[in-house]
Amino acid sequence: MSYLVLARKYRPRNFTEMVGQDHVVQALTNALTTQRLHHAYLFTGTRGVGKTTVSRILAKSLNCQGVDGTGGITATPCGVCQACTDIDSGRFVDYTELDAASNRGVDEVQALLEQAVYKPVQGRFKVFMIDEVHMLTNTAFNAMLKTLEEPPAYLKFVLATTDPQKVPVTVLSRCLQFNLRPMAPETIREHLTKVLEVENVSADIQALRLLARAARGSMRDALSLTDQAIAFGSGQLREATVRQMLGSVDRSYVVRLIEALALGDGQTVVETAETLRLNGLSAASTLEEMSTVLQRMAVVQALAGAPLASADDADPEAAETARLAALLPADETQLLYSICLHGRADLGLAPDEYAALTMVLLRLLAFKPQAEKKTLAKAETPPARTPLVPASPVVPAPVAIKAVQPWEDEPALPPGQVLHVRSSGTPADSTLDEDIEAVDDLEDDTIVAHATAPPEAPAPVAAQATKVVAVPVREQAEPRSEAVAPSNSVLVPTEEGDFWHTTVTRLIAAEAINALVRELALQSQLVARDTDQWLLRVERESLNQSGTRERLANALQAAGFGVKLAVEIGRVTDSPSRRNSAASAEKQLAAEKIILDAPFVQAMMRDFGAKIVPGSIKPL
Repeated sequence: MSYLVLARKYRPRNFTEMVGQDHVVQALTNALTTQRLHHAYLFTGTRGVGKTTVSRILAKSLNCQGVDGTGGITATPCGVCQACTDIDSGRFVDYTELDAASNRGVDEVQALLEQAVYKPVQGRFKVFMIDEVHMLTNTAFNAMLKTLEEPPAYLKFVLATTDPQKVPVTVLSRCLQFNLRPMAPETIREHLTKVLEVENVSADIQALRLLARAARGSMRDALSLTDQAIAFGSGQLREATVRQMLGSVDRSYVVRLIEALALGDGQTVVETAETLRLNGLSAASTLEEMSTVLQRMAVVQALAGAPLASADDADPEAAETARLAALLPADETQLLYSICLHGRADLGLAPDEYAALTMVLLRLLAFKPQAEKKTLAKAETPPARTPLVPASPVVPAPVAIKAVQPWEDEPALPPGQVLHVRSSGTPADSTLDEDIEAVDDLEDDTIVAHATAPPEAPAPVAAQATKVVAVPVREQAEPRSEAVAPSNSVLVPTEEGDFWHTTVTRLIAAEAINALVRELALQSQLVARDTDQWLLRVERESLNQSGTRERLANALQAAGFGVKLAVEIGRVTDSPSRRNSAASAEKQLAAEKIILDAPFVQAMMRDFGAKIVPGSIKPL
């Protein structure tokens, strides 16, 4: 008798044997029990999770005749009647499976739909199962839409796909969709244990863990790998042989690498990478195993060392993972995990896979946050400063500053006077407070200190105060305001400015200029006029473009001024923009004066302390 592979031998034949898809099994079982049956089902999921298997079980449930031949629709097919055995063997005439990957044209779909007009021959329902339905062409999808929407009462459609995004929404809307999820490694390992017990094959628990992880959520892949491992290990599953077959990296190498990275031992990291090269172990597998261990370490750190509720107590790697989690800070673990994930993409770009692996490991060593913090701490250690004594308990902790030498003829502050130092340089209205500009020796944005008279004799360190003197606001604020304040804050009206403002206003009203041309006209100052040439001045080089000048000259020519324009860069004191801003400011002040002078407003402010919200007054 020929050998039957494990994936086919242990294919589930009823819903109770299904593994890892309880949500789909429960929905279909309840629908079959209450006989609320839809006419079209769509099963989605990755390879080897049971899409075809669920389709066959559903077909048996719909057509099962029972052991005595009197059965009906059931969620537990008997498996021994003619319909069940024929569906399992693939020769049931009323169950048709179409592989859309090789039969994706409209002709194949039409040939299938031609059978829909005939009633079932043996069973209770005709079942059309279309596998990999996303491979059908658009014409084929359109050909089946009408039949899929309103099939005969005896016809059921079952569609299966690994890529539901490629299925048209018109098809999705006509089906009940069930998503079969990838299976957890623990679920796969438990099922493999049961299968190997029936097969009388001895297996190490760690070998089964390797196979379950390598299956990546697919039970069919897990059974196929188990078949291969049994043949590779001469009828036994041992960790060493399974790891060799899979090309997996021994966790001892991963543990050694992570421990060396935690201790900053670059020599061990390089030596371990060279050992991996000599043994021919996969670089991608190394980074993958490191990512897995680092992820488990991050979970342990997040739970403060508490074990996971779903963790296997018999896992020998759990204690090692907890030990590594105690060696690395949580932020460093996250950084190593991220670098390992992104490092896998770099392996294919490097000329040598193991050289790329070494560089990724050295990158892990180079970007240690803890080492970086230590280096910065040494480089940025501030010099010792003499602290100021706070005047009262409510004042925040004083900030150490250097003593500022007073200018000549500048009196020192009397004791108890508050000195405010602000980086913004905005003067205060209070006569007791002096707001000074940023001083080179001061580092904080806002410093509040209480100036006291200089002591005549040395005082204890706890009570000693630094002498602080006032800095004249006028002498320090002038350079800062001159450098920061824009030149357009100054308006010096000129005769040429009157003419230019009137001309530009007319051009804008006539919509003769727009965009950059209008901006050039508004921001420029007319310096001189000649019979055939006008000289403009602007402050921004970006406005001095040849195309912009030509369009402005053309607009002036259309308005009756046939002149050429020359533009220079310099300080502008009279432009249409400044005149408009000045006019708007005058209107705003006039409007505010009208409101403030109103008797009712004055009475409200005097009697009830009312205040006018800034910006709420707008001139009409």
